[in-house]
Amino acid sequence: MNRIRIALFLAMMGLFIAGAGAAEAADTAIAGPYQPTWKSLEGHRIPEWFRDAKFGIYTHWGPVTVGCEDCRNGGQWYGREMYEPNSAVFKFHKARFGEQNKVGYKDIIPLFKAEKFNADTWAELFARSGARFAGPVAVHHDNFAMWDSQVTPWNSAQMGPHRDITGELAKAIRKRGMKLITTFHHGFAWRYYEPAFAYDAADPKYAQLYTEPHKKDAPPSPAFLNQWLAMVDEAVIKYRPDMIWFDFELGEVITPEYQRRMFADYYNWACADHRQVAVAHKFPDIRQHTGVLDFERGREERLVPYPWLTDTALGPWFHNKYTPYRSLDNLVQAFVDVVAKNGCLLLDVDPAADGTIPGAAQRLLLGMGDWLKLNGEAIYGTRPWIVFGEGPTRTGGKAFSEESDKPFTAADIRFTTRGSTLYAIALGWPRDGKLCIRSLAAGGQHHGNISDVVLLGHRGPLRWTQQAGGLAVALPTEKPCQSAFVFRITGKGLVAGQ
Repeated sequence: MNRIRIALFLAMMGLFIAGAGAAEAADTAIAGPYQPTWKSLEGHRIPEWFRDAKFGIYTHWGPVTVGCEDCRNGGQWYGREMYEPNSAVFKFHKARFGEQNKVGYKDIIPLFKAEKFNADTWAELFARSGARFAGPVAVHHDNFAMWDSQVTPWNSAQMGPHRDITGELAKAIRKRGMKLITTFHHGFAWRYYEPAFAYDAADPKYAQLYTEPHKKDAPPSPAFLNQWLAMVDEAVIKYRPDMIWFDFELGEVITPEYQRRMFADYYNWACADHRQVAVAHKFPDIRQHTGVLDFERGREERLVPYPWLTDTALGPWFHNKYTPYRSLDNLVQAFVDVVAKNGCLLLDVDPAADGTIPGAAQRLLLGMGDWLKLNGEAIYGTRPWIVFGEGPTRTGGKAFSEESDKPFTAADIRFTTRGSTLYAIALGWPRDGKLCIRSLAAGGQHHGNISDVVLLGHRGPLRWTQQAGGLAVALPTEKPCQSAFVFRITGKGLVAGQ
């Protein structure tokens, strides 16, 4: 879609911006059946494709990566921490790039060249990992748009790589049959850059990047809110994402008026485009009206009736050479736990500044793909069972809880269903070769009438008996895979409502 067509669309929305002036949004919005009220927005329904997909990938990547990938002390919020004198990142920046009043974040952007970035290579890896939706962090807290924007000059087509990163990825992802997600974190830019006002951000000519100079904790200005919404709407119209996702600032910085306008604009655009879409965010009070509830590095502790999302990472959010990655066992087990509780997983990948995906990250993604090739029938398109699982280990309950999660054991089992078929997924392999599924005890509440038990990836029958203590399965001598073992259980009365 060329610039003239985009300009026409934005003008129709009342969001057209002439030249490099401030973002000035009119009172009009995208026309359609949804009004910017919670009552109207409650009419939107989460699409079935999202409930079926289960697994998506996104990428934290941009100018932040240039600063943080060699920083031993993290730097995941590099654009903020580089301006905080007591931060180790401040000292790193000064030693590596120069004093902050001479080399600010705006001067890091030209160093982000992405010279080895290949959208098809990324998309092929994501497809091989088993992801059913994927896409970029379209704009992070640094307010730098990873697309060809007319709303802000601080974008990847005009600076840094001089490429439309989001456009290239959108094309490559859709070519491989995946849905497109774009995530937006720029609402926090209003707070993110506050330490920078003691340095180069004090110059108002950089306000479209750093935001207007303001006092700490001042409410966001109309100009900032208008630019925030204009950037979202521009990316939606230009790249037609099937899902958009918002970080914590949606409820902490963006005002309710603009929250509602964003939802209404996206839903109305989707209706006009005949597209089933979803919006993910982190606020239970907003979810009561609309959207998909997301838990950052955490998850629900129980089975809930509504679909939800967890976003977590292979390791660091932005690439950092000194931060370790999680294990494949940990990743697969967490994924299964999420799906059993009616959730989906959004997994972050951390490309290097040059656009290559680190080898360790690639191996984890391919390992996930191998597991899903064998066991995907127990994941894709499934729905929860009567109970999410059994066993001693409980996880979740809030965001940022995964670091305190205890390791799963061979007694931990999770359940999913597809039609009249029940899947029991053992999160460990019993040392004695005997698995007992207590939820399927003979005469128990959910026992049903079992006719067959199959271990996916194992050739040949299994020996099993349904006893008073549970469904007892004698395991084969060889494991069919290395992480989480899926048993397909068929019979009558196993799945409620079938």
